[in-house]
Amino acid sequence: MGKAIATAALKEKHTFKMNTAPPKFDPRRDLPNGFLDFLLPLHQEFTPRQRALVARREEVLAAAHRGRLPDYLPGSPATTTGWRIELPDWCQDQRNQMTGPADEADLVVKMLNSGAPGVMLDLEDSLANTWESVTRGVENLLAALRGELSYYDQKRQKEVSIQPSKTVIWVRPRGLHLHQAGVLKDAVLAAPLFDLAMIVYQVEAAALKHPFSVYIPKSESAEEALWWRDLFQALAQAKGWSKDTIKCMALVESHPLAYQMEEFANNLRDHLLGLNLGRWDYLASLIEFTLANPEWVLPDRNTIPHNVAFYQNLREIIPEVCHQHGMLAIGGMTALYPNRQDPDLNARALKLLEEDKRNEARSLMDGAWTGHPDQNQIAVDQFPRPNQLHQRPKNINPQPDLRPVPQGVGRKRLAGTRAAIRTAIRYRNGVLNGKGASLLDGYMEDLATDRIYRLMLAQRMRHRDTTEILAENGHPVKHTPELITRLYDEELDRILRELPGDADDPLREKFRQARRWSEEMVERGEFTPV
Repeated sequence: MGKAIATAALKEKHTFKMNTAPPKFDPRRDLPNGFLDFLLPLHQEFTPRQRALVARREEVLAAAHRGRLPDYLPGSPATTTGWRIELPDWCQDQRNQMTGPADEADLVVKMLNSGAPGVMLDLEDSLANTWESVTRGVENLLAALRGELSYYDQKRQKEVSIQPSKTVIWVRPRGLHLHQAGVLKDAVLAAPLFDLAMIVYQVEAAALKHPFSVYIPKSESAEEALWWRDLFQALAQAKGWSKDTIKCMALVESHPLAYQMEEFANNLRDHLLGLNLGRWDYLASLIEFTLANPEWVLPDRNTIPHNVAFYQNLREIIPEVCHQHGMLAIGGMTALYPNRQDPDLNARALKLLEEDKRNEARSLMDGAWTGHPDQNQIAVDQFPRPNQLHQRPKNINPQPDLRPVPQGVGRKRLAGTRAAIRTAIRYRNGVLNGKGASLLDGYMEDLATDRIYRLMLAQRMRHRDTTEILAENGHPVKHTPELITRLYDEELDRILRELPGDADDPLREKFRQARRWSEEMVERGEFTPV
């Protein structure tokens, strides 16, 4: 980019390292007894298929950048017949699904004690993709499913355990695009295969204190549903379960999948219970697929309204797709977080939450996601009954425009660019310190929002000659690579100045490393969610 990172800093390039087991790891010794024999045949069948699907994703993205954007598929039995699934009793009410990283035991216990109908324990976007975090997350998940997880509450000076409840536990494994190294000698595994195999191998149905299901992330085509279907059935067969035992929901968080939701659901109909609008990753995907179009340079992230047309059109068609086939439709996360120590922020966050979830309920969603126990009751209260499966919209277009150009929406400001850079640096610093999600300026930022910021910076540079980004004085500022480098320098300096006076050199160096890593990802066009 600019001269500031063209010298010594770039000699120490931070390249993304695949999640790898420790150097002295011995799978026969360090994995559960017998697990390697369980895993190997699954790896031989599913890892080659995973790699082919990832390669196909790259082809679809490249075609979009040449002008062939995603579109609806021709009619098929998936879209023209009246197939339906039967929703289990334990899944009839999912008005709020509390979500958070599985590696934080105290948060897992708090979420399960919140009263939320569902809790999604995350091994993906809100968790740092490291061996330590993933394996700790798996351990917490298994303990939570058995009702055995606890943590010591320093404030109350007592051990806090999971209270008995019917809360459904959902596990989100890592996405199909990620790989796991170091488990098998000279071989790399599909990361979601490793995650689910580790959990299913150690799950005993008789010991479950909560219903257990899976949340599928980052899908990009109907074809990928067949990989998950076959994996679920192979895992069930290996455990001696009936083939449809493993149930799931799936996130719609990529632009291509939005055009193939019904076909995706039909391919997974023996397992799928609902679809969820993962709107932050969806926004990132939408930017990535329209990166060549200057009309799609988006305003500052936090000035984009929750009901902007490209969200709202998708938000309204998802319940139609789901309800006609008997599935639940789940809404997205509200990023602004409540804070009991800041009454003004707390009130604003809960008011925004109420408005957002009410809009989702009016769009006939059956529930939504939240990330803080204080949000649970407000979210649940916006949905009039356990679900809205029998509600169908009037005169809905079955194939709405999913790329309405966002004209007259939000503000495009230099301050928004600075905020993106500042947040990206601090988020990456969190990752370097083992955190996959960080509360920054009142917003819960995770891998999805970091990806949005990287893509927004790329947009503003790519289309700098046709897009006006205004400075505080109202004058346009051309977003050259040199400007972005200067802003990275300035925001890093500001972050370092604001650290406590006793902050040590290693802490400061982590921020410098995070700054280099973040800008290099933008420079190299690295937008895959890692």
